[in-house]
Amino acid sequence: MKKTYKRLSLEERIIIETLLKENRSENYIGKKLNRNRSTITREVNLWVLKPNDIYKADLAHWYALETNKSKRTQDKINSYSKLKIFVYRSLLKGTSPELMAGQIKLLYPNDPIMSISYESIYKHIYKSRQSTLGKKLIKLLPYHHHKRRDKRKFGVKKTRIKDQVSIDDRPKYIEERLEAGHLEGDLMIGVAHKSAIGTIVDRKTRYLIIVPIKNRKSKTVTQEFANLLNKQPQCLRKTMTYDNGIEMANHKWLSEKTGMDIYFAHPYSSWERGTNENTNGLIRRFLPKGTDFNTITIEELKRIENNLNNRPRKVLGFKTPNEMRNQEINKMSNTQA
Repeated sequence: MKKTYKRLSLEERIIIETLLKENRSENYIGKKLNRNRSTITREVNLWVLKPNDIYKADLAHWYALETNKSKRTQDKINSYSKLKIFVYRSLLKGTSPELMAGQIKLLYPNDPIMSISYESIYKHIYKSRQSTLGKKLIKLLPYHHHKRRDKRKFGVKKTRIKDQVSIDDRPKYIEERLEAGHLEGDLMIGVAHKSAIGTIVDRKTRYLIIVPIKNRKSKTVTQEFANLLNKQPQCLRKTMTYDNGIEMANHKWLSEKTGMDIYFAHPYSSWERGTNENTNGLIRRFLPKGTDFNTITIEELKRIENNLNNRPRKVLGFKTPNEMRNQEINKMSNTQA
């Protein structure tokens, strides 16, 4: 039968203190308490590092109780500084907990410390939502609600968008970013949810298209997307992966107008459109949260688009998205010739 470990009691610690005063060895104390010598060594070494250090049973016992209590109440993020720094840095960049959880899986696939669900990240943020730190963390979330909204339990959630094609059915080679023309799309929402802009990013070249929209109605959004997409060469508009926003309810019309296959990511899985999410974070440096997009002119949006498309990216070998895009167009032209 497996022997279970039992923590040292106050009585045992008093005996340890008494026998240490008698200059008894740790091996002797272990035998007296019917304890492994390593247990006594760990306990003593925690307090007695130098010859003149003193072991006090009551203080050692209080410390052990408090440490055990904090271990049981402390969440994983507070337990591991490496994970905590990653989460806080990601929040400062405007990354959502869903995207963080997905990034961690890719960046640290074999590190159990760097493994966490987006739900655990949310729980950590909202655990002390009334504290100064808690309020700051909530403000860094994409949708900084003061309280977490309860998950509704009215049965199985129905699909709001008819005839949508899941990302599960998207050709696997698209994940490898071997060719341009496979896009990711989304809406960035303005202050009070009263304005928005569309963003479309190429998975391979990181080329960005910012779409000005007047309202979030599906017909309006898909028409504006189609207008700008159809200005792109056919070789650079093959597929688009979108989230589950109801603004894409008119996706079949958009697919017919552009000749693109449209796929939908899983709900609450923004890492499946990580390129788009990261690009939205870059746009937020120019248009921070709380911006009313209705006050931003088309010329301003174009300047931001040009800035990001002409900015070298480490992921592109320090080339710009524009350079990568032109390279892909030339490659396609040579292939057809």
